[in-house]
Amino acid sequence: MPPRTRRTSGPQPNEAARLADQFQAAGFTKRDIARIINRDPSLVSQFYTRGKGAVFVPALTHVLSAVRTAGITDLSELAALAAPHITRRTTATGARARVRTKAVLITPTGTGTGRAGSQAIASGSARLRPLIAEAARQRLRLAFTVRMPKTGYTLASGSRTDSPGIRRDVIQRADHTEERSYGSASTGGFDAADFARRVDAADGDVTAAVRQWLLETGRIHEDAHIAHLEIRTWRPR
Repeated sequence: MPPRTRRTSGPQPNEAARLADQFQAAGFTKRDIARIINRDPSLVSQFYTRGKGAVFVPALTHVLSAVRTAGITDLSELAALAAPHITRRTTATGARARVRTKAVLITPTGTGTGRAGSQAIASGSARLRPLIAEAARQRLRLAFTVRMPKTGYTLASGSRTDSPGIRRDVIQRADHTEERSYGSASTGGFDAADFARRVDAADGDVTAAVRQWLLETGRIHEDAHIAHLEIRTWRPR
């Protein structure tokens, strides 16, 4: 009778996950790895949970070699090294597979909207960064709505000091969170270019940039956490 094969406690990590581990051992984060391969940080997590990432193995191997031999740590430089080694998947017929992404839509009038839920918030609302960058390029204005526990705000609900000139009422949720809007077409909103600089200063973390503005303006407590975020853009008259 042939010997029985022992079952392991779980699936073994694939090559992309092993490379990601080596990057993290070298001091990089999953978000850094995502920037290097120009993808959302959630994809890097799927190297471990869903076995994805095979297409990025050549790029990650090449970049890791550059980190070890040349000591390169600048993410933009590493991303430039990775780009030529990233190829699109192919279908069974040999055609290039489509990448399933959410399009960044800004209409000819400058109107655009992007939202980030709890999972995207945790990874820095990366999906909103291209919208902000494009709004900055087109010299648009923007506004945003944040949702967080009521206890996170320092000002009372509906306070004109909190959102002066905003007609929209504060939206209170059953889970004890509130949505509050900042900026509008009637009040002029915010300069998208200035906001894009804030995002860049936060290493691309849109959540951190919004949270920093809320802290600087005294609207939230230090321990407050954003649960949902929405960005809106328009063209100034």
